[in-house]
Amino acid sequence: MSKSVKASPGVPRGQRQVARTEGRVLAAAARLFLERGYAATTLTDVAEAADVGERTVYVRFGSKALLFKRVVDVAVVGDTAPVDVLGRDWMELSFSAPTLEERIRATASANRQILERTGALFAVAQQAAAVEPLIAEFWQQGREGMRYGQRMVWTRMAGDGLLPTGCDLEWIIDTASVVSSPETYLLTTRMMGWDLDTYEAWLVTTLRRLSTGPALD
Repeated sequence: MSKSVKASPGVPRGQRQVARTEGRVLAAAARLFLERGYAATTLTDVAEAADVGERTVYVRFGSKALLFKRVVDVAVVGDTAPVDVLGRDWMELSFSAPTLEERIRATASANRQILERTGALFAVAQQAAAVEPLIAEFWQQGREGMRYGQRMVWTRMAGDGLLPTGCDLEWIIDTASVVSSPETYLLTTRMMGWDLDTYEAWLVTTLRRLSTGPALD
């Protein structure tokens, strides 16, 4: 889940040690959440698996729900660097590619990349949200963040003149948010047994049709 921390002359030794410890805890927590589920995983289990003191886990993360959120957040972007999804290099083409087709493919590719790392964790989160109010709150925040990302992508497309004149931008954003959501990914993989390649191809086709569809003012 988290990348190893390499020694750097510009990073104090103590800070590197904290980062390495966090990496071990996150890796252990991710494995246990996936193997046992949210309810059956305890912070004591995580501390033992990470070979750190239980107090270290409590002090650093505070609660199991907050630890789980951190695990998911790191999985979404792929590392512990303080850069959000929209600022990642692999999102750049979604905003800057010269054609609509290239931006749609870049957006679908970015979505696939996130789900490749997080799909199984999202399944755990979906179950945990039913019994843990804080996880349910985080799940809703994730929905809102994902919809904000879709708004940024499609608004940029419209501003760059890549969408049909008079298209219903709000309808496109709403619908793209639904088809790109983790819930839709989990549904398609469970119902149809799709792999990631099939899902990505479906998403490209769906977003392409969405961008040229009949929902016009």
